[in-house]
Amino acid sequence: MIKLHNTKTRRKEEFTPIEADNVRMYVCGPTVYDRAHIGNARPVVVFDVLYRLLKHVYNGKVTYVRNFTDVDDKINAKAAALQQEGDQRNLVEIIKEVTDQTIGWYHEDMDALGALRPNHEPRATEYISPMVAMIQELIDKDHAYPKDGHVLFDVTSYDAYGTLSGRKLEDMRAGERVEVADYKRDPMDFVLWKPSTGEQPGWESPWGFGRPGWHIECSAMSLDLLGESFDIHGGGLDLQFPHHENEIAQSCCANPHGDFAHYWLHNEMLQVEGKKMSKSLGNFFTVHDLLDKGVPGEVIRFVLLSTHYRSPMDWTEKKVREAAATLRKWRGLTEGIDPSANPSPALVAALGDDLNTAGAIAELHGLAKAGDAAGLLASAHLLGLLTDELGGWDKLGGQLLDELRLRITAARKRAMETKDFAGVDRQKSILLDAGIHVQMGKDGVSLGAGPEVDLENALEKIKALE
Repeated sequence: MIKLHNTKTRRKEEFTPIEADNVRMYVCGPTVYDRAHIGNARPVVVFDVLYRLLKHVYNGKVTYVRNFTDVDDKINAKAAALQQEGDQRNLVEIIKEVTDQTIGWYHEDMDALGALRPNHEPRATEYISPMVAMIQELIDKDHAYPKDGHVLFDVTSYDAYGTLSGRKLEDMRAGERVEVADYKRDPMDFVLWKPSTGEQPGWESPWGFGRPGWHIECSAMSLDLLGESFDIHGGGLDLQFPHHENEIAQSCCANPHGDFAHYWLHNEMLQVEGKKMSKSLGNFFTVHDLLDKGVPGEVIRFVLLSTHYRSPMDWTEKKVREAAATLRKWRGLTEGIDPSANPSPALVAALGDDLNTAGAIAELHGLAKAGDAAGLLASAHLLGLLTDELGGWDKLGGQLLDELRLRITAARKRAMETKDFAGVDRQKSILLDAGIHVQMGKDGVSLGAGPEVDLENALEKIKALE
């Protein structure tokens, strides 16, 4: 049994798919103008685990869609900035390169985290015609109106508007920062289509040359790939309003015989060392930044899964070090083990309880403590951990640490014979400056390091001393 917390009903519900032989899930993907930061990675990893669980329970009969928004004002601004920096191409050409490159980066980074590719990854620009058709449908049914080259959705035409986020229109009008424009009948009406001018990307439509609003994209793509009714819609909590609220309104009004998404799941936000991530605080970093620093994708994945998806998550260096140590130990326990065993029923039950990944990791610790290597490996695989694709990092780090330990052990032995400890002290300083923990005692030397430590650089410095 799978139970999921449905944002729309605000309670945990037993998951019953519309069709057991075709479970359908839609998750909002990135707007592709820059590298994905670590907060962007959280929903990818969370819904990847849900995808894996659904495939396990429903024998692989799952259709997972995650889109790319490749037409957006942020993308236009990025391209315009490149023009100002000297790029001689027109805006559309620059946008094509920016979006293609960013999608490539996204795939590289999310692959490094062990996230499975969805069944479909539609680009918004491939679905302009279905968007235009849906907008026209909304106009014909008096849920939308054209004005000055724009088309606006009339929020007063949908009585259930605000149900997902628990907001009332009157309160939203009073408290929200909304764009007040002459072409709007109501301040809360939102854009379905807007005019494009100059070099801005655009398409011909019944309302003039223009481009779609953000919200209509997901409605059109999910309709085409999953139908009027599907099982699960997911995304970050920051998308609950207005994006998901607006999706519901326009989809239900355009397709009144469908139910749109039955279950809504939202992951909470991510902080860094107890503070909101921001460039001004200097604690903003991308997945690529972490990978470049030497933090393995598997370690990033483990840290992201260590907190329940509906709880705010704090990314810390301590968690990174602990995750690396745990995974290194588990990989040692499961080396050479046949991966064909079944995952632990207790772990499957934990994931079935509203995707309790923290509880699932606790079960992995229990399996490791009990010495059940086969159960540990099969169960970890359901979480996307201890896979061959994410392996190798533990061996490299272990080999370098072993070499460093042998070198400082030899230097220490020489120092004890000559009574000159200057050389061993210099080596120890290099190791400590690199972030490597050094412990010396009668039993010898032991070293410890998190995955972000540049072991190769430390080794080169020590070799230069010899």
